[in-house]
Amino acid sequence: MREILREIGMIARAFDSISNIEFKELELTKGQYLYLVRICEQPGVIQEKLAEMIKVDRTTAARAIAKLELQGFIEKRSDPDNRKIKKLYPTAKGEEAYPFLKRESDYSDQSALAGLSAEEIQTLHKLLNRVRRNVEQDWEYVKKGNKRSY
Repeated sequence: MREILREIGMIARAFDSISNIEFKELELTKGQYLYLVRICEQPGVIQEKLAEMIKVDRTTAARAIAKLELQGFIEKRSDPDNRKIKKLYPTAKGEEAYPFLKRESDYSDQSALAGLSAEEIQTLHKLLNRVRRNVEQDWEYVKKGNKRSY
C-alpha cells in the first residue's frame, strides 16, 4: 500500500520540477505557478481560501502571494463591503502568463494519462478524489495543532 503513495509523491515531485524549470523564463519558482493559476481561474479569491485549495499553511501561502505581488503577477484589493478582507486578482502580467501555464498543465495531463482509456481516467480520478478526501481529514486535524495517533 505504501508504494501507491510513493508513486503519487514521485509523480507530483516530477511535475513540480518540470514546471519549475519550464516556468523559469517567467521567473516563477517553487510552486508559485500553482497560486497564479488558481488566482487567474478564481479572481477575487481570498488568501485563506487559496491556501486551503492548494493545501498549504497560511504562512507558506502568504510568502508565495507576497512574492507574486512583488513580481507584478497579482494584486490585492480590499473588499468593498469589508476593507479588512483582501481579495487576490491577476494583473495584466499574470493574465498574460496564464495561457502558457494552462497549456503546460494540459500537456502534463495528456502526458501523464497517455495510454489510459476514458473509463480508466474516470476511475483514476474518482479514486484519487477519495484518497484526497481521506488525507484532507488528517490535514485539517493536524493543521489545528493536533497530532495523529499511529
